[in-house]
Amino acid sequence: MSAEPTTAAPAAAPAPGGTPPAPVERERVSAFVSLSRVMLVAFVRDRSALFFVLLFPLMFLMLFGTLLKGATTQHAKVEQVGAVRLLDSVQGEARTGLEEVLTITRGDDEAAALEKVRKGDLDAMIKEGPGGTVVVRYSAADQVRAGTVQGIVNSVVQQANQAASGKAPTFTLESSRVEDGSLKPIQFLTPGLLGWAVATGAVFSAALTLVGWRQKKVLRRLRLAPVSAGAIIASRVTVSVLTALAQTTIFLVLATLPFFGLKLTGDWWLVVPLVVCATIAFMSIGLLVGSIAKTEEAANGLSQIIVLPMSFLSGSFFPTDDMPGWLKAISEALPLRHLVTAAQSVLSRGGGVMDALPAMGVLLLFAAVLTGISWKLFRWED
Repeated sequence: MSAEPTTAAPAAAPAPGGTPPAPVERERVSAFVSLSRVMLVAFVRDRSALFFVLLFPLMFLMLFGTLLKGATTQHAKVEQVGAVRLLDSVQGEARTGLEEVLTITRGDDEAAALEKVRKGDLDAMIKEGPGGTVVVRYSAADQVRAGTVQGIVNSVVQQANQAASGKAPTFTLESSRVEDGSLKPIQFLTPGLLGWAVATGAVFSAALTLVGWRQKKVLRRLRLAPVSAGAIIASRVTVSVLTALAQTTIFLVLATLPFFGLKLTGDWWLVVPLVVCATIAFMSIGLLVGSIAKTEEAANGLSQIIVLPMSFLSGSFFPTDDMPGWLKAISEALPLRHLVTAAQSVLSRGGGVMDALPAMGVLLLFAAVLTGISWKLFRWED
């Protein structure tokens, strides 16, 4: 008696709309979670990576926050609103000497001048008040330059009064800053150093991971494994974004301690989407480096060559106001410049969404272009 034929189980039909069956989708999610966990654990266990990504930038924050209070500057930008007899009376060699330390522009709109001071486009606004009072409104964005403006104007006031010796003082000085008196230099150091830390972590992690995996044949195994390229990229981006957000949290917590006294202003939370967009942009640089370099040493060198000049040109360490025009043009093309400028605006200058959105758009556009180039140059193995 013959056995009854068995009926094979029907294959899983695709879900409506062409979407993959649920088991396939679960496998993709599981692969993404597993890869992300592996990358995160590897990062946490790598003491050198932890030091250079998290602790090393914090050392710079503490160093600059403590020591840069005594820094000096040679030039300040001020706007003279209306007629100011004190400044208009300075002529000849005295005028030449004054213009060596002050760039004086003229205007008639006091409100517009004050807004420029608040945004950091000007260091001070000067106008003439009643009774010969010289009114100076300055910004705490750079306390050294604010002190420079007050010292120079006060010197001119004293010279004018000495010239009128034997009489009641012709001029008096009245100065005040446009921001709240609680602001401190750390308010303006934090965004730049945070941007440098985020750029360093994202560029180096993407470049070294890609080259290391290629050398160790990990990419080859992943290519043969049932893991999509999208899951690999998404897991790497996720880990880098989480690392950048951890950097941001640590920076802000440390800077807001009483010793430094950071006061968050405006819609400061916008720094979070800014950092996310910036991390993606800087990772695209790392992907390009990782696609070109053949060894980890070469990837490390190329990353250093890119990150360090970009940090100096973007104002992470020092102001860029006195740069030549051609250097400023290069600076405007760098993603770090847009992150630093927007972060300063939302963290310390009372900026809002309209200050952050253009920067985020530029960062994502930059990431799209460099990722496309990296895709063309990418190779799974040497």
